[in-house]
Amino acid sequence: MFEAIAFYLFAFLTITMFFITVMSKHALYSMTALAAGMIFISAFFFMLGADFLGAVQIIVYTGAVMALYAFGMMFFDSTRELKEKNTPSLLVFGLGGMAALLTVIIVAAPIVSSNITAAYPIVEGVGNTQAVGMVLFTKYLIPFEVAAVMLLVAMIAGIVLAGKKMDVSLTLVEDDVIPQPEKEKEKAAS
Repeated sequence: MFEAIAFYLFAFLTITMFFITVMSKHALYSMTALAAGMIFISAFFFMLGADFLGAVQIIVYTGAVMALYAFGMMFFDSTRELKEKNTPSLLVFGLGGMAALLTVIIVAAPIVSSNITAAYPIVEGVGNTQAVGMVLFTKYLIPFEVAAVMLLVAMIAGIVLAGKKMDVSLTLVEDDVIPQPEKEKEKAAS
């Protein structure tokens, strides 16, 4: 009973976060909702007993990929207003298609689930985090350390290369050199 309640709760929260991601007009809100959705997806892994996959989901997707998105968003001007196109027929068509797909999935899910369970029975005790850690830090310790050093060298090289390209800082530039949207609108109106 607890598993069913937890599943439906996390499913609702995940779908809600991804809906906010798609529907939000602010990039920061979208990225925050996307990160929360990724964390809720990791909850499914933890509920299934796949602790390692849950931790990797949080570290890789929520940490690294969301940091990459955040740095990517810093390069774009999000202050500009976007012109919206009103296409209600496309929206109706898309929602109708999604409803049809959802109906097919609901009808086909029990059939597919029973076939998968018969073909791939669940084996208890496989994939535990302690076993992965023991193999990683005993048999594969040298490749793990080499990968860590390579990542450290790549990070230091990126910092050095970025530091050389930043000759002029925005704090040293005068205010009239930095484009300001309010003043540009006033000049265009004059």
